[in-house]
Amino acid sequence: MELRHLRYFAAVADTCHFGQAAEQLHVAQPALSYAIRQLEAELDVTLFNRTTRQVSLTAAGEFLRGEAIRILAGVDDAERGVRRIARGRGGLLRLGLTGTAAFSHLPRIARMVKRELPAVALEIQADMLTPEQCDGLRTGALDLGVLRPPAVGEGIEMATIDVESLVLAVSVDHRLAVEPVVSLTDLRTEPFIAYASRDSAVNDAVLRSCRSAGFVPHREHAAPGTAVLLALVAADLGVAVVPESVRALPLDGVVFRDLVDGGTIELALAWRRDTDNPVVDTVVEILASALRREPLEEKL
Repeated sequence: MELRHLRYFAAVADTCHFGQAAEQLHVAQPALSYAIRQLEAELDVTLFNRTTRQVSLTAAGEFLRGEAIRILAGVDDAERGVRRIARGRGGLLRLGLTGTAAFSHLPRIARMVKRELPAVALEIQADMLTPEQCDGLRTGALDLGVLRPPAVGEGIEMATIDVESLVLAVSVDHRLAVEPVVSLTDLRTEPFIAYASRDSAVNDAVLRSCRSAGFVPHREHAAPGTAVLLALVAADLGVAVVPESVRALPLDGVVFRDLVDGGTIELALAWRRDTDNPVVDTVVEILASALRREPLEEKL
């Protein structure tokens, strides 16, 4: 059964008039009549009762009409879906995020994609460090990453979406908790809580800032993620210097204080340079533009 024959049949079934159906389809009436006869011969049924005065559907024709509506609607949906995907307006996007970005940026990213690209489905993988995301982008396990530059390895494109200040996290009982602003030099003798991974971009940024302040931080404890890191701070086991977006994860017993000399850390979108997923370019264009425009106070 040809799709063309099914469309011809549906037009005649809707109008019960070969002339009107031929006009709608922009085909000659004899060609339409011949196509319907071909369909009836292929199915070995009579689909229309024909008289000199009227055309009506047989019982078999009534059944085929319902099936034709369903089939043709599915075909139309498939055509629209294929075109959306080809234009980068639909499909699946596998997104990886660092731990802190999942707290601060994922809700806004998901809302933007849902609003601007409702036909795009997100598959989220969180708590991924930059090297792991870069590996996922190269192997095709990820389409887009939200990570801390620099990228690890070759073939990765990036667009900066945020530059965050580093801030101090201390317990409410700590001597610096009452200070509105703190200097890194005030932390020279403090035990630090850092991220456990040796590939942590946050650890590297904190180390650079402390060295600029004239000391190397003493790492007392290591945490596998931000939630555990803040829990250790709340227990007054040390201080932590973290990206400002960590304020989006409040915890009883922890206060955040600005650092006058804490430095900054970048957050970027990352994707494989030769990606063959057209939705990536569309999402990057939307997110990179929108996220760069948002002031920090609106993000937190």
